[in-house]
Amino acid sequence: MLSDAVAALRCPVCQRTLQLREGRQQTLVCEAGHLFDAAKQGYFNLLTGKGTVFEADSADMVAARYRFLDAGHYSGLARAVAEAAAGSLQRPGALVLDAGTGTGHYLQAVLEKSGASGIGVDISKFALRRAARLNPVAVNLVWDIWRPLPMADNTADVVTVVFAPRNPSEFARVLRPGGSLIVVTPRPGHLAEIAARTGMLGIEDGKEERLMDSMRDHFDSGMSRSLDLPLTLTGPEVADLAFMGPAGHHLQREKLAELATLEGLVAATARFRISEFAVS
Repeated sequence: MLSDAVAALRCPVCQRTLQLREGRQQTLVCEAGHLFDAAKQGYFNLLTGKGTVFEADSADMVAARYRFLDAGHYSGLARAVAEAAAGSLQRPGALVLDAGTGTGHYLQAVLEKSGASGIGVDISKFALRRAARLNPVAVNLVWDIWRPLPMADNTADVVTVVFAPRNPSEFARVLRPGGSLIVVTPRPGHLAEIAARTGMLGIEDGKEERLMDSMRDHFDSGMSRSLDLPLTLTGPEVADLAFMGPAGHHLQREKLAELATLEGLVAATARFRISEFAVS
């Protein structure tokens, strides 16, 4: 499965085919001799030049996300994403790209259900350390989704994007004809019961319409479903939930400590939209 994923990769310097060289450490090498050694945790950093201008999630933010997801709070969402992807991953050698893979929990669910090969990309090396341990059979890459993806045309059967940036033109380029793009976004009312007290951003009106507009030039819209997950959280879990998302970049330590000491259990509902698109 790893070889199928590597076969889809292209060198970010010269766009030639990459191959995996095994040894004391794994290395991706292209025909022109450009080398990318695996980090000791198992991921590859393919970013070149100026890197990325986006602020990557910190080690503490990633640790909070890992604790929250590993506790199973969003396991229903992971199953739903895996089920949505399964229909397009039935051919031998099928490949899924998880754009913004984070800790790798959603990609793990897709790979376990489908048996496909996987590529996970994220700009946070701290996230990729976790993802590479969780999905050692996938190729895990540090990469900026806004840049041209280091993949050949028509190589992925599915692209999944769970709470991550979207690059429609690149997703359309790397998807095979008949491939599927699966996008997960929060719906209005998502975690509304705790958003105000945690400093989490609310879901603005028109978010779904903007998603459809952004995809229109490259994709046809397909099935869309809503998913509600009831949550019952302790104080530390509320703190992790607040810190693991975009709000984590500006939340103060004092606020996190305050959330972690909340007494009793906090009830909330996570509200998601799972949207599927086909290359137009």
